[in-house]
Amino acid sequence: MDVRTDVNFQVPMINNWQVVAGVVRQGHQVASGWANDSPYPIGSIAMQIPYFQELGLDLSALFKGTLNISIDPAIFVMQQPIYTFREVDWTANHPPETFSFSPCHLVFQSLQYQGFVYYPHPETKQRHFQNADILEILAPPIAGIGYGDRVELALNPTEILIVNPQGS
Repeated sequence: MDVRTDVNFQVPMINNWQVVAGVVRQGHQVASGWANDSPYPIGSIAMQIPYFQELGLDLSALFKGTLNISIDPAIFVMQQPIYTFREVDWTANHPPETFSFSPCHLVFQSLQYQGFVYYPHPETKQRHFQNADILEILAPPIAGIGYGDRVELALNPTEILIVNPQGS
């Protein structure tokens, strides 16, 4: 398996990371700014990146939007992410929000991409909520990926708990 190395950070690989299958789903398109009614024409991610960089997390090499990966019927719970930034005041449109990030690897068509699970805490959000089966992934641009494509995510089980209601 090839690993993309043309980004300016390294995500540690832990031998016991959990691998979960998922499907790319369409999101609200606010993170990228592609939504016609987005209050953030350049996208919320592009606006947030300078704040995260100032707090110690450089995401500038990643695509300025998220991949929404459904792991249905499973759900995830953010437990102990490596990064949590509380009350980030990144826009005048609403009160500050809390964000967490956990390193991940996304596998698409036998290529592995390093990125982060992006988790805006729902208790500090005002709109654009995600279902509990959707992981928002920040990754480098991935050629050819689209809605409905199957991917695998490698996640640190110390940071993210995957709960499968069917027990399999």
